[in-house]
Amino acid sequence: MNTKAQRNVVLVVDDSIASIHMLNDVLEEAGFTVLVALEGSQALTITKNITPDIILLDAIMPNMDGFETCKHLKQNPQLIDVPIIFMTGLSDTEHVVMGLTAGGVDYVTKPINAEELIARMRVHLTNARMTQSARMALDTAGQFLFTVDLNGQLLWATPQVNQLLGYAQSETDTEPLSSRLPVLLLEWLKHKPETGHQLKLPKLTQPLTIEMLNFIDNREYLLRLSNPHKPADDTTALRDQFGVTGREADVLLWIANGKTNREIGQILEMSPRTVNKHLEQIFRKLGVENRTSAAAIAIKCLAKN
Repeated sequence: MNTKAQRNVVLVVDDSIASIHMLNDVLEEAGFTVLVALEGSQALTITKNITPDIILLDAIMPNMDGFETCKHLKQNPQLIDVPIIFMTGLSDTEHVVMGLTAGGVDYVTKPINAEELIARMRVHLTNARMTQSARMALDTAGQFLFTVDLNGQLLWATPQVNQLLGYAQSETDTEPLSSRLPVLLLEWLKHKPETGHQLKLPKLTQPLTIEMLNFIDNREYLLRLSNPHKPADDTTALRDQFGVTGREADVLLWIANGKTNREIGQILEMSPRTVNKHLEQIFRKLGVENRTSAAAIAIKCLAKN
């Protein structure tokens, strides 16, 4: 068994050789594999080829300080879920806020308390793995979900979102939708849309709508992208793919869109009890046991449609 491959990799970014030596000894003893960068530009070069599990970043460095380095690191999609802990001798509110705003998750003050540092690192590593697992599950389920920062810049997206954005074309503009999207989102976010509010993307050959789902930790928005073309197209695809009746296909479509039995009943003008009866037949024909599994299968079908 190769236990070395299971060691967490930490990237230490600090211009102080003395700090580097001290941290290397502490982290190696705690079971980490340590990578070292003496300045921000070196950290950016290293992370182009290697994705560490966690990053310790000195706040005050020459040339490119830690705050600017952190912003550049977080532009790398591979580092979105990698926690960055600032190390600083400055504990005043201004610098703490600067670190968290730049993308850091925590900070420790110098001189470093080794036990406190290791404890904080383990907590953030656990949280990061939970986030990564959740996002992998969403990728597998075929959800059209993505997150953006306060400026509308894309932080993360499921493969289905990237595919749909790649297919979307403007009626008049040759610029890709993905490059225009941050500007459209920033203008929309200025109005502080609430959960359920939608933004229809203009002037596209196929209509796309963005729905607000949640504002997470006061730092990123969770959104859903949908293609609200004629429901008849979707129900036909579901009916043909799974051998369900037309009415069952209608119910399955709205299950895939996250609607409750009561909401589906209102949309299709039937009772929730009738909706539930259709669901029983849908589960049987799809070979699943619950609505979550049925929704996942339907979403994958619709993504190909």
